[in-house]
This record gives sequence, C-alpha cells and structure tokens, in this order.
Amino acid sequence: MSDDSDQEKTEQPTEKKLRESREKGEVPRSRDLSGALVVLAGVAALMSGGQSALEHARRIFALGLGYSREALFTDALAGSALHAAMHEALGLFAPVAIATLLAALAGPLLLGGLNFSTEALQPKFERLDPIKGLGKIFALRGLVELGKALLKLAFIGGVLALVLQHWQGELQATGRGSVAAGIAQSIGLLGRAALWFGSILALIGAIDALYQKFDHAKNLRMTKQEIKDEMKESEGNPEMKGRIRQVQQAQARRRMMEDLPNADVLVVNPTHFAVALRYDDGRMGAPRVIAKGVDVLAAQIRLVAASHRIPVVEAPPLARALYATTELGREIPASLFVAVAQVLAWVYQLKQAAAQGESPPAAPNPEIDPDLMGPYRDA
Repeated sequence: MSDDSDQEKTEQPTEKKLRESREKGEVPRSRDLSGALVVLAGVAALMSGGQSALEHARRIFALGLGYSREALFTDALAGSALHAAMHEALGLFAPVAIATLLAALAGPLLLGGLNFSTEALQPKFERLDPIKGLGKIFALRGLVELGKALLKLAFIGGVLALVLQHWQGELQATGRGSVAAGIAQSIGLLGRAALWFGSILALIGAIDALYQKFDHAKNLRMTKQEIKDEMKESEGNPEMKGRIRQVQQAQARRRMMEDLPNADVLVVNPTHFAVALRYDDGRMGAPRVIAKGVDVLAAQIRLVAASHRIPVVEAPPLARALYATTELGREIPASLFVAVAQVLAWVYQLKQAAAQGESPPAAPNPEIDPDLMGPYRDA
C-alpha cells in the first residue's frame, strides 16, 4: 500500500479519540431534531390543555377590560391587576414551558447524550478572524448547510401550501355562523396546522440526525499512521521502554550486589549459574534467594562472595533448580527444602570445623528432581 493511501482516514476512531472528542464537546447534534421536538411538545401541551388555556387567556383579557368604578380610584388597582395577570399567565404558559424544556433535553439525549465540556466554552480568538469566517461561509460545509436550509424552506412551504389548499373550505367556514364558533374552529385549524408543521420538522430532524451522526463519525476517522502514533504514545516508545528496562535491571543488579555480603552460602554450577541464599530462622519462614545470575553475572557474584568469605558449594542440579524456580527476593519452594537444608547443615558444620581447627567436611550434592530445573535441565 502506498504512503498516500496510508494517509486516508479509513480507520474507525479509537476509544481514546472518542473520549477526547467528548471532552472537547464534539458530539453529534441536530438543531432540526431539537427544534422539531420543541415545536411538537409545545403544540401538544397547548392542545392537551386547550380548554384550560382558553380560560386563562379569557381571564387575562378580562383583567384588562373590566374594572369597577371603585377600583379605578384606588392605588392598589395596578398591583392587584398585575399579580392576577401574572398568575393567569403562569397557568397558561407553565405547561408549555415544562414540555418544551423536556423536549429540548430529549434532543441531545436521543442523538449523542448530554455532554458538558468546559473546553467548548473557552474563548477562541481565531473565531473572530473575518477572513476565516468568510472562508467557512464559502466552504463546502457552508454551502451544504445553505442548500439544506433552502430545501427545508421549499419542502415546508410546499407541504403547508397543500394543507391550506386542502383546508380551504374549512377556512372559509370560519366566517360563517357565530363568532364563538368561528374562533373555536380557527383555533382547531391552527392546532392541526401546528401539528402538521411539527411533523414535517420531525421528519426533517430525523433525516438530519442520521446525517449528523454519519458526518461526526466520518470526521473522527483516523489514518493508520495516527493509530500507530497513538499506540506508541499509550504503550510507550519501544526504544524508550527498552532503555527504562535496562535502567531498572541495572538498579536491581546493584541492590542485589549490595545484599550479597549478607548471604549464608553460594550454590554454583560451577561456572554458568550462581545462587546466593540467606536464612534467618527468626524472621524468615524459609531460606531466601538474595542474589542469582548466569554466565558473566554469575562470575561477578562468585568474585563478591569470595571477597566476603562466603561459603561456596558446587551443586549443579541444585543451582539450576534454584535459578529456575525462585525469583530474586523470594523464599525457596517446599520441593527444595530438603536439599537446601543439607547445604545449610554443611555450612554450619564448616563453621564449627573452622572454629575447632578441624578439617572441613565434604560438600553435599543433594539429589534434585530434574523437572525442577525447568529449561536449564541440560545447561
């Protein structure tokens, strides 16, 4: 695959990319869908409480037109009329306000979920650049939005024109009969027209929501190189990780060499493996490996052990088994208790012989299960 094709945004966004996008406030949003839900919720609230809304409206008009002679000459008229009008207005508009508020929250929930981002509220002075602003207006995205707006206007206008033409007889009938009947019929027609208008907006909003979701996912796509860079950033550069590992190994080796003089015995292969053991029956449940190494490191361990007069026992099977089964700083497994006990007993006898001027005892060579040597069985 060529370098150019590698730079195409063909890969799905990673979890990190999606999380950063939400933190920046970049989530799919459809103003058409939110607007349609608000219109439908408001119309539904008005129509469901139509009789109550008419009664509240009638009382508000009555407050402005009907006063007694005594009320006109009192100072409390304005305050009482304003209080009564606000009470009626609250009863008239509260259901609509609650319904539209819930609808305004439902729009984001249906599409991308509620998302609060402080980064989106931060001022960006490049947005005030008029040259960039003109570029956005005449950019492809701006032209697409303009085309969508014109299509929506033509579609809504055409549908409403057809509806009004279909209702022409009913509209003319509102002028016949009593005034109350005409008003009631007009209100019914307005409610039905509002429902038609909201339904058209809902259809447009659903289409726009699908487009916004597709466009958002398309904008979040990544190139293969971006995915590789993100993996390097999250998992660490291999070269840097290797360098860190080397530093950690060097530090561990230094600490091991510092602890080595405290060893009770050194078990060797004799050349390839070296394992130092320490046992404190007052603080340890079993002997512990405080140093181990192979080849060059094993030679360094033997030199340090010799300089500190640490007893050395040549037991190749035991040295391999200790190296294979026990991590640095850990106690030996139960399967090696007997073999290590023989070695520690030899160390005790060696010290006793040295103190009494006797010849040193023969070094033990305990038998070891070959399976305990692991991959070092034939080393």
